[in-house]
Amino acid sequence: MAPAVDREGYWGPTTSTLDWCEENYAVTRYIAEFWNTVSNLIMIIPPIFGAIQSIRDGLEKRYTAAYLALTVVGMGSWCFHMTLKYEMQLLDELPMIYSCCIFVYCMFECFKTKNSVNYHLIFTLVLFSLIVTTVYLKVKEPVFHQVMYGMLVFTLVLRSVYIVTWVYPWLRGLGYTSLGVFLLGFLLWNVDNIFCDSLRNFRKKMPPILGVTTQFHAWWHILTGLGSYLHILFSLYTRTLYLRYRPKVKFFFGIWPVIMFEPLRKH
Repeated sequence: MAPAVDREGYWGPTTSTLDWCEENYAVTRYIAEFWNTVSNLIMIIPPIFGAIQSIRDGLEKRYTAAYLALTVVGMGSWCFHMTLKYEMQLLDELPMIYSCCIFVYCMFECFKTKNSVNYHLIFTLVLFSLIVTTVYLKVKEPVFHQVMYGMLVFTLVLRSVYIVTWVYPWLRGLGYTSLGVFLLGFLLWNVDNIFCDSLRNFRKKMPPILGVTTQFHAWWHILTGLGSYLHILFSLYTRTLYLRYRPKVKFFFGIWPVIMFEPLRKH
């Protein structure tokens, strides 16, 4: 991990239990890790529009919650990397657990009647979240959080593979793209952690514009933000396909994927 403080900045000494490879306060004294901060925009802005669209389309509230949960993760991560304060670290890490629990609920309720509520699953996921929160606040060990988050992601992967293998094979493209983008982000996250010293030395020798491309934790935000957004689309596509809404993936401005529907039928 990076040294506690590289330069003095507006937010004062670092109190978080993690400090990433990006040089602190290198761009501006008001943002501790500039690129790790602004890269969170991909997790903030698109999901807000997704939530608005899901409300307009009259979709089940769980999908609005999924979009907004991703936005909360992005905002928490923004605050964490901007300040490197412990309280902001919790605002980043704990919503990662909560949002994944919402994703799990959506995925396991894809093939139920419209507006059904699985109270047993809700209770289980809420209990899991409370236990993780309580233990993490007690032990303050990032590895514990990472393992718990990994368990939830692994559950989502298994469920997704089941759907594209046995239920809707024609959704493999969307499902595996979401997974592949997320795993690429995870790979770069590990590269950033393992080869931090080498990356920092490389950035000292390179022009700033090239050095920015080696901010792999920022790439982790971009890729996992996109992967998570695509996962919500995959979950939403699966659900609306089951409900016979005839969903279609279209690209906003020819770039950003969204799901459009024919006029929704009453069920």
